[in-house]
Order: sequence, then C-alpha cells, then structure tokens
Amino acid sequence: MGQENNELLLTHIGPIKEMIQTCIQCGTCTASCPNTKFMDMTPRHMWRLLLTDHADVIFSSKSFIMCSSCYYCTLRCPRGLELTAAMSLLKQAASKLKLKRFRRSSLFYEAFLDSVEKHGRVKEMEFMTHYFMSMKNPLLPLGYAALGTRLLAKGKIRPDFSFGGKGKLTALFEKTAQLEG
Repeated sequence: MGQENNELLLTHIGPIKEMIQTCIQCGTCTASCPNTKFMDMTPRHMWRLLLTDHADVIFSSKSFIMCSSCYYCTLRCPRGLELTAAMSLLKQAASKLKLKRFRRSSLFYEAFLDSVEKHGRVKEMEFMTHYFMSMKNPLLPLGYAALGTRLLAKGKIRPDFSFGGKGKLTALFEKTAQLEG
C-alpha cells in the first residue's frame, strides 16, 4: 500500500479500532462464529491486529469478507462490543480503498444494493447482468450459464416481473447515505 492508501486506511480504521478498544481477547467471537473454519484468520486475531496497528495484515486476508452478519459474536461478547458492525466497517473500508483483491466482492455488493434500491427487492436477471458487466470479463457469465438455465427451467428466477416494491426503500437508502456522510 502506498502512502496515500496508508492515510486512507488510518481514516477508516480509527472508528473500528474505537469500537473494539475494550476487547479482552477472550475468544468468544471466534468460538461463536459459524464461518471461522473458512477463514485464514480468526476474528479474535483480527481484533488483536487492529488494536496493535497492523490493519494492513487484515486487508491481506479475506477473512472479514467471510462474515455473514449473523450477530452471534455480538450477542455473545462479554463486553457487549458491536463486532458485527466492526466487520461491516472493514468491508466498507476495503470497498472505499478500492483494494484490488476485494474488487469482485465490492462489485457484487454494489450490484445487489443497486437492484434492491431500484426495485425494492433483488431483480435477479438485472442484478446478475449488472454484476457481470461490471466485472468486464465476457467469459465470466459462461461459468454460470448451466446454473442459470436450471433455475429458469424450475421457475426459481423469471426473466422479468412486476413488483409493487419499487421506491419503498428509497427513504432507507437516503437515510443510510446521510449517516455515512
């Protein structure tokens, strides 16, 4: 990471570090996490690295991306720390820093939220088309063609539909944008 990225990193990491400042490293978050087996770094290890100013090591891992926001760690934390929110902030920081290794995840989340904001729910065909186009890889959709065909045949996704939820979440997205600054 360059000097400019290091300054940006510190800007994004500060609030997260404050959130977990009172972590006692008990390991309850790691023991509670259903995704730990898929991570190359445990949540407890991530918090320790964050507290010791080694956030760059966290961003060299994809462990925080594996958080499914189940809130189990937050519920079980003896200190009552908002650990799920901290993981979410790590994901946001990776997206805002435009780190290359998280590009695919960031584009997926952006396409997903775009669809939800526009239609009040996920419009699968449009969502996946938007995602594939943002990846700028013409061969990527071919890997999903068989799955898409099976889902279409079983009626799990439809090419188009009308849904009355359009615009119902606009206030939510506006409030979120306002809170994020």
